[in-house]
Amino acid sequence: MTVTVTPRESETFGPFAGTVEARYQTQLGFRIPGRMVARDVYVGDLVARGKRLAALDPTVPRLALARAKADVADAEAQVANTSAVAARQRTLFGGGNVTQAQLDSAVAGRDTAAARLTQAKSALQKAQDELGYATLLSDFDGVVTAWNAEIGQVVSAGQAVVTVARPDIREAVIDIPDDLLGSVRSDAVFAVELQSAPGITARGRVREIGPIADPSTRTRRVRLTLLRPPEAFRLGTTVAVALERPTEPSIMLPATALLERDGRTQVWVVAPDGRTVTARAVTLSARDPDRIVVGQGLAAGERVAVAGVHGLAEGQAVRPDTAAP
Repeated sequence: MTVTVTPRESETFGPFAGTVEARYQTQLGFRIPGRMVARDVYVGDLVARGKRLAALDPTVPRLALARAKADVADAEAQVANTSAVAARQRTLFGGGNVTQAQLDSAVAGRDTAAARLTQAKSALQKAQDELGYATLLSDFDGVVTAWNAEIGQVVSAGQAVVTVARPDIREAVIDIPDDLLGSVRSDAVFAVELQSAPGITARGRVREIGPIADPSTRTRRVRLTLLRPPEAFRLGTTVAVALERPTEPSIMLPATALLERDGRTQVWVVAPDGRTVTARAVTLSARDPDRIVVGQGLAAGERVAVAGVHGLAEGQAVRPDTAAP
């Protein structure tokens, strides 16, 4: 029947629903095209740095490597042959048996063969690297969050095959209506709570506010860096995010407590002994169909009638009632 006046000095901004995501995640793919023949991990698996994630059919890279090795062997033979020819021509030139042009031609042939050997060795190194590129390895410790290709599928070079996230730095990602973001400071610290276990909480500091609102929902994405979150804040879990912030002291009452007559706004204040009521003029700072916000006219600790206000009279005796909080 009554409520106790308790000025509110803070307000709750939110809560907003969001999810826990990794701050850093990478889409990994093969550096060469080919047909995928192996997939070693699945979504949710933990992977260590250097672990094999997937593999391509190595037949074509192996053939290319064999050809490159043959080219190197041929180039080495050409170098040996042209070097011997150049040496003989130099000996003959010393005896006056060949011309300078013949010697120069032999030296040029030797240098050309040496250059071709260098080129063949580079092609061999490339072929060896491409054979290694047929195996997709994890670049860091993480957790698999998505797969974009399956065994038997032909993938192109650079195509995203698997997404691996680093779970060491986690964030809470929420969408906030664009018209509410003006009151959010860039360094605000929110309270983050697991929806599946409300007792498990963490704090999240604003790291990034999306510069552009979503055209369909008119919300902007906000990323909060979680500060030493418990292990229960796993990637993909749903959270509720809210912010407690100080405000000017205000008194909120149910709308049923308001008595409007003769152009005045009043409430019935219960006497300290709880046996009579007195009309008190108040000033409202806000109101809606369910509640009113009293700016002036009431003090903390007073009790206000919230039922039957139109049936009460000045000084009317009432039965003592336990005030609601």
